[in-house]
Formats: sequence, C-alpha cells, structure tokens
Amino acid sequence: MSAAVEVRPYGRADLDGVIGLCAAEGWPSFPADPARAHRALTAPGVTSVVAAADGEVVGFAQLLSDGEIQAHLSLIATAAAHRGQGIARRMLALALERAGGGRIDLVTDSAEDFYAGLQHHRMAGFRIYPPFAR
Repeated sequence: MSAAVEVRPYGRADLDGVIGLCAAEGWPSFPADPARAHRALTAPGVTSVVAAADGEVVGFAQLLSDGEIQAHLSLIATAAAHRGQGIARRMLALALERAGGGRIDLVTDSAEDFYAGLQHHRMAGFRIYPPFAR
C-alpha cells in the first residue's frame, strides 16, 4: 500500500526535494543555484506548495497571484511514480486557495492532456525573452 501524500506549503527543508524534481524533469534553473531557487519559491506574491510521501517531496507547484483575480502557474511537477493520483490537482487547489484569485493562467510545452482535463479556456500566448529592444 502506498503512503498517504500530504499537500502543504513549501518550507526550506523541502528545497532538496524540489531541486531533485526539477533535475528529473530536465529543468536547469533551480538546480543551477539552489539559494536562488529558494528565494524564487518564497518571493513576495509567490505561493509554493509541495506534496510529500513518507517525508519525501514527490511534487511541487509555484504560483504567482495578485491575490484577487489572476494567478499564474509558473511551475508544477509530480514525480513519475506518483502521477495519475490527483496530486497535481490537490497542489493547484491548495496553492490557489492560499494565494487568492479566481483562475490560473499558464503556459506549457508539456502535460497538455493533464491541463485539458481541467475546466479551462484555451488561449494563444507568447513567452517573451530579452533583449526587447533592437
């Protein structure tokens, strides 16, 4: 029988687990500078949550919000062995409850089937990188 998964606010003790999930996904930003990753996960306007089983971080989500209307999902990951159990949905629910807002916007280049399974409205978007002036 698998261990119960607890979804809760992120704390400093969770950082190594978050870094491990990012490394497993091939996301270099957090593993490259763990101190900066912790600052990003705890910055003003950011709500970060984790999912843990037997003390091991098996998921995390980072949400930015104006606290009233809009929230933006920056990152979410669930360990491969724990996918399909509703953990990501639970993390989204807790993060939005804690952050405030009426909806979550996101940009993705993966997991489209997961997001399409949630109530949503599909919109076109752009991810813009500097430099902005030519």
